[in-house]
Amino acid sequence: MRKILILLLFISFSSYSQINQFTGTWSNENCKNCSKDYVFNLNIAQSNSKIFGTAEIINKDEKLNTEILEITGYVYTLGEKAQITLKGKNGISASAVLYSNEGSLQFNKRGGSDLIPKETILVKLYD
Repeated sequence: MRKILILLLFISFSSYSQINQFTGTWSNENCKNCSKDYVFNLNIAQSNSKIFGTAEIINKDEKLNTEILEITGYVYTLGEKAQITLKGKNGISASAVLYSNEGSLQFNKRGGSDLIPKETILVKLYD
């Protein structure tokens, strides 16, 4: 009986960890209550506990636009939180934490370039 319970517990954790909640194209472009000074786009692919992708910030002021930023990171154990690093060719870099919640993604910058927003809510556009 004990072995069966342990097996069921292991299977439930294994199946839960296989959900790739961060995969997709995310943007704040369609946000109704957000500032429209910039558009922040993330294209993320998640494979188990690793995250790879690209990001771009398009600003009204062309001097504040970023080139394509490379994203690397990892997902925490339960899969609802991820730590990422954004790096660009011009020395732009930042680290951030992503929180996944019912079709939206909360982006919280931990440090880095001022061109990257400190905090924003992103909505999934595509899978």
